[in-house]
Amino acid sequence: MEAANYGILSLIPLALTLLLAFWKKDAVFALFMGCLSGVLLLGHDPAFGFSALAEEALGNEDFIWILLIQVFIGIMIAFFMKAGVVKAFAEMIAGKVKSPRSVKLATWFIGLFTIDDYMSPLLRGVVMRPLTDEMRVPREKLAFLLDSTCASVCTLMPFMAWGAYVAGLVADLGGPVTSNEQGVSVYISAIPFNFYAILMVLITLLSALEIFPDFGPMRKAEQRARTTGKLLRDGAVPMMGTELEELQKGNDSDVKPNVMLDFLIPIIILVATAIWTYIAKGGVKILECFIITVIYMSIELSIRKVFKSVTDLVNTAVQGMKSVMSATLILALAYCINTITKSMGAADFLLGVCESWMTPALFLSVAFIAGSVISFFTGSSWGTFAICIPIAVPMAYSFTGGQLGTLVYAAVGAVVSGGLFGDHCSPVSDTTVLSSLGAACDHIDHVRTQLPYALLAAAVSIILWIVVALVGGAV
Repeated sequence: MEAANYGILSLIPLALTLLLAFWKKDAVFALFMGCLSGVLLLGHDPAFGFSALAEEALGNEDFIWILLIQVFIGIMIAFFMKAGVVKAFAEMIAGKVKSPRSVKLATWFIGLFTIDDYMSPLLRGVVMRPLTDEMRVPREKLAFLLDSTCASVCTLMPFMAWGAYVAGLVADLGGPVTSNEQGVSVYISAIPFNFYAILMVLITLLSALEIFPDFGPMRKAEQRARTTGKLLRDGAVPMMGTELEELQKGNDSDVKPNVMLDFLIPIIILVATAIWTYIAKGGVKILECFIITVIYMSIELSIRKVFKSVTDLVNTAVQGMKSVMSATLILALAYCINTITKSMGAADFLLGVCESWMTPALFLSVAFIAGSVISFFTGSSWGTFAICIPIAVPMAYSFTGGQLGTLVYAAVGAVVSGGLFGDHCSPVSDTTVLSSLGAACDHIDHVRTQLPYALLAAAVSIILWIVVALVGGAV
């Protein structure tokens, strides 16, 4: 689909998606109707237009890559369930976990060691979900803890992929920054001004400690879980299918679960492979990490006779694939929505609207708001960086006389925070989908319960950037 500028009409597909999602609480229906409206607005026949949209949005390396990650995480969890080790691990740890607060704090703490924003919610979800379920922590709260401490932590670590990417964008602009090394230095200086990320990490910590009170839909979810034991609301559609429940140990195998061989060693292999690929290959090879782990589990569970035959192994893997079909469908439709908003020029329209408010005093706040709105409607934080950094940083240079200084660092921090906000709040963000998958939570319920916390952090961040703009000499 050729790119064009449809002005305010470019916002209709995602706006309709959000309206239907919060009204009907059905992510698939809402995303489908949003895609259909976009196809019609682009002037295409519904049938052939939707086919062309799917081909463009899904027939690319990025989608196939994340699709395979979902497939292998489904297989890995299915193997865990087949071995009965998830239940065994929960029973083993239950005596050591004394309260919901301790398990929520553990979930938050593990998030500080994030090495990749895709792997983190999936891995932590697998490890912590049995414990949070045991302690009656609602799935919405687990998804919140997974989501808000993965990308946030990544943006606060200068030598992660996020920092390197933004540093490269800054270096490409020239001016006082002429190399990637200098770009990294600018990014490090910008970290203290990444207010949204810092606030979200702190809010999730205080929420885990039960110091910061729950409010909005999250409060209702917590009350439901603690009083009724229901981890999901009635009618919720968790991103992890019920097929896995059928694989619980005990139906057709009398092999005793081995927590070390069947659970801890696979997790160690997964993490060790991630660290090795990060050091040796310059980046975490997530798909390869899951493939290697699944291969180990296939061999180990076959040797221990958990799988009675090759057919049993294959059937278990297929059940795992089926369990993530809901997440896969939502992700596919989210990619389609992203393609539509890009084709209709939504990012350019939003940027044009925000640029008119770029006064010196409001510069940093507007940079954050522009990044937030663009990332929310496109579901892409990195795409937002590519759009906003080349505009916000040169504008900061114009205020500082072409010199590096507080305002330049704060501008980078504001744009990164804006991209992160949309990454957290947009139902079409891939990391939001993966967090719902990792927590086995209803996707729209995750978005609804996390949004108030994100808006609170955003509001405080805007105030802080106004203060920085005033103190930093922008006026």
